[in-house]
Amino acid sequence: MIIVTGGAGFIGSAFVWKLNQEGIHDVMVVDHLGTSEKWKNLVSLRFEDYLRKDDFFDMVCDDDVPFEVSAVVHMGACSSTTERDADYLWENNFAYTRALAEWALNHDVRFIYASSAATYGDGSQGFSDDHGRIPALKPINMYGYSKQVFDLWVLRQKLEKKMAGIKFFNVFGPNEYHKGDMTSVIFKAFHQIRETGSVRLFKSYRPQYPDGGQMRDFVYVKDCVDALWWLLQHPKANGIFNLGTGKARTWNDLIHAVFAAMDVKPNIEYIEMPEGLRNQYQYFTEAEMAKLKKAGCPVDFSALEDSVRDYVCNYLQKSDPHLAC
Repeated sequence: MIIVTGGAGFIGSAFVWKLNQEGIHDVMVVDHLGTSEKWKNLVSLRFEDYLRKDDFFDMVCDDDVPFEVSAVVHMGACSSTTERDADYLWENNFAYTRALAEWALNHDVRFIYASSAATYGDGSQGFSDDHGRIPALKPINMYGYSKQVFDLWVLRQKLEKKMAGIKFFNVFGPNEYHKGDMTSVIFKAFHQIRETGSVRLFKSYRPQYPDGGQMRDFVYVKDCVDALWWLLQHPKANGIFNLGTGKARTWNDLIHAVFAAMDVKPNIEYIEMPEGLRNQYQYFTEAEMAKLKKAGCPVDFSALEDSVRDYVCNYLQKSDPHLAC
């Protein structure tokens, strides 16, 4: 059995889809559905069963998991970069992850977990996933800090050779629809263009970046789950790895790709950024990818324009935009 926590969420459900593509259905989805629309991500997927995250956590803490587990792919977390409840983030993103990791290690179970590029803070320390540089990172929001704390725990316990952590950069693609304000700008832009014919982007407040010239490493979720699949297949490939394309692109590039995929003439309006975001806004992210490549990961990351076109034409413009077997 492969456990996928956050298995109804964005990257988690995409990974279950990838497992299905590889002919694997012996999957336990762990999540908290509540009143959200995440359940729609599960409709077209094949898996053995579903467990509430609290029930699975109790099983782990009691060391009473009643089925054989070959791997835990831990994608479950609060992923909101604007979440203000630090205690909730500490318990949900750090303590839960630590308990799962300890259980997996005690039972010789492959453990892969989601870290985040938010650990890099304002980027002043660079974007190297070298283990020796991780302790110097200073996240600028509590979400990023909750991920950083677990990365540091892994290093302090000298476990980096026994598990794989993934620092996801700006992931976009199908099955993100339940994320509300945390959906990708591509998803938001698609609907803005449909409704108004234009897209709103934040102005820049740094002279070296023109409006819309702020840069991110945008990576397609299909490429991400290909990398996760490779890691699952190669249990000796361990450490904390970046996962992006390795090539930063501007917001303007991204939005022009959406307009092109929709066959609409570009029309961009630049608006003021809320005061509360200005001090925790990343102007540039770009994954250093040499470490994952050196480990042997063969994933060939798609060009931004190709990924956006696939997302828009094969999902967002369809009546059912979810990943399906």
